[in-house]
Amino acid sequence: MPLLQTPSLRLAALTGLLLALGAGAQAQTSAAAYPNKPIRLVVPFTPGGSTDILARAIGQEFGKAWGQSVVIDNVAGAGGSIGADKVAKAPADGYTLLMGHIGTLAVNPSLYPKLPYNPVTDFAPVAWVARVPNVLVVHPGVPAKTTQELVALGKSRPGQLNYGSGGNGSAANLATEYFKMQTGTSLLHIPYRGTVPATTDLLGGQIQVLFTGAPALLGHIKSGQLRALAVSSPQRLEALPDVPTVAEAGYPGFEADQWYGVVAPAGTPPEIVRKLNAQINLALASAEMKARLSSEGATATPTTPEAFGQHIVRELARWKPVISSGRVKAD
Repeated sequence: MPLLQTPSLRLAALTGLLLALGAGAQAQTSAAAYPNKPIRLVVPFTPGGSTDILARAIGQEFGKAWGQSVVIDNVAGAGGSIGADKVAKAPADGYTLLMGHIGTLAVNPSLYPKLPYNPVTDFAPVAWVARVPNVLVVHPGVPAKTTQELVALGKSRPGQLNYGSGGNGSAANLATEYFKMQTGTSLLHIPYRGTVPATTDLLGGQIQVLFTGAPALLGHIKSGQLRALAVSSPQRLEALPDVPTVAEAGYPGFEADQWYGVVAPAGTPPEIVRKLNAQINLALASAEMKARLSSEGATATPTTPEAFGQHIVRELARWKPVISSGRVKAD
């Protein structure tokens, strides 16, 4: 007699089936009712930066669509690691989310030896929100009109051209080290406590090169105070249509944008992840959101949770050798 024909095994199989069906129905009901209370969106930095601005914009769109408030929780420290770890250890119910970015999700694992979270296994990717291209600029006194001329100048004067950044491990630091690695040029790093003082010294001629986010540089470029040589994105910037990409300037495949995206704790129900993803993508398509992103020098990047997860994995692989070869250390 086949084993499943015994009464006890038939009962066990039926019980298992009913439990599975019940769990599936409960998950669908939970997703259908989501959200039925306020959502906490953790920003792992102080208020006022690009990550905070984007989080508040997304939060406003959630509130309008779902009638639930979104509480922005700024948890700064350790390059965003403290806030990210807080979300990684939160309940996986869709009510605690992280507005992550290139640092928290792709750079920190190589920058901090004892990082308390794993960006791949501890989070469920939800949505890639935006990318912010970096712009390679020089002081007008630098005798280089193109990217290739800057590379040649750096090679001919090793250790004599200085580049600034917002600090060790900052996006500008990493973008420039990646540029050095890809082009073989020589630039000496001068870390500052933020992008603003680095830009101020570039304007004054104390440093010669800066490769940082577009929002901090556009006004100075348009006024002629700084010379833009290239942008880090795969496409040219709408605000700088005459400035080529680094790839167009002779270094194919180069890409070093800053980027931002939402993740949830690992184990968050897929139905809730899909619901969040759909709402964020809908928000990114609105004229109001596009205008807000444009004012920040950002470009919307709507995609699937799976595609965003793949992007995180690629970026982890991209920045690990940059941090190692550049001997980049966290402040």
